[in-house]
Amino acid sequence: MDLLDPFQLFDETQARAGRLALGVEYQGSEFRGWQTQREGIPSVQPLLEKALTQLAGEPISVMCAGRTDAGVHASGMVVHLDTCKALPERAWTLGVNGKLPSAIRVRWARPVPASFHARHSALARRYRYIIYNHRTRPSIMHDQVTWWNQPLDAEKMHEAAQLLLGERDFSAFRSVRCQSKIAWRHMHFIKVLRRGDMIIVDIQANAFLHHMVRNIVGTLIKIGRGEKPIQWMDELLACRQRAQAGITAPAAGLYLVAALYPREFKLPLEPLGPNFLTLLADENLDAPYPEFLPEWYRSDLTRGAVRPDVHY
Repeated sequence: MDLLDPFQLFDETQARAGRLALGVEYQGSEFRGWQTQREGIPSVQPLLEKALTQLAGEPISVMCAGRTDAGVHASGMVVHLDTCKALPERAWTLGVNGKLPSAIRVRWARPVPASFHARHSALARRYRYIIYNHRTRPSIMHDQVTWWNQPLDAEKMHEAAQLLLGERDFSAFRSVRCQSKIAWRHMHFIKVLRRGDMIIVDIQANAFLHHMVRNIVGTLIKIGRGEKPIQWMDELLACRQRAQAGITAPAAGLYLVAALYPREFKLPLEPLGPNFLTLLADENLDAPYPEFLPEWYRSDLTRGAVRPDVHY
């Protein structure tokens, strides 16, 4: 499947009603997470639902691929909704965006069958964590990257990260508030690479436990600083104790960049974010997206592990 041309024309020939999938991007620093919370607490879901409701003239609720916490960003969130309002794609994108704050944008809209579910149909989620590794705190994008002012060895971090691959018990990397009944997840891949002063942690799994990515990054930072050896990662997996692992890395550097679905749904494929990483596009940073390898499908160890009350 070819990547979506960002300048291609919207399909204006058909009005869209029924079940729709939307691709959503947001800068999480302005919000207390994705999920609707008590009145007065800013979050992404109610603002998106309000804009969609105004456009459709009927109450609209959305289901997302995975909830994000306060301060976490998304460039590849996928949601679905059901509506009786028939509108062209242009309305479901540009029309909705005109009613949203500047920190939230709908990037595309597509009709999907009633069997599609933004959470249950997803085969995997992919995150990227961005560290600005420099002695001075940045002013530009200060709330979109995590600053670390001590030297980090990205090669050691990458080597240690490979010990997490496969189906494993990630108890050592789950929040104490995690509500999932089991801690088994299937880690498809994790890459750590340095580009100038920027370190990128690119990670994909069938699903994630609460704070799992941030706790893994905090652990990799200790290894990158030389405080712990590479094999420490094996010890943490074996002990299954959160208190023994590294810190929970700040939310500012974390991005949900993709939710992967079976090809039968024909969802658009965009270059993965965050947007400023497109400067590295010549390096094919997105590979293996959109490929989904057979060995990445869940076994009985992780099947059914995804719950609606779990933060990804």
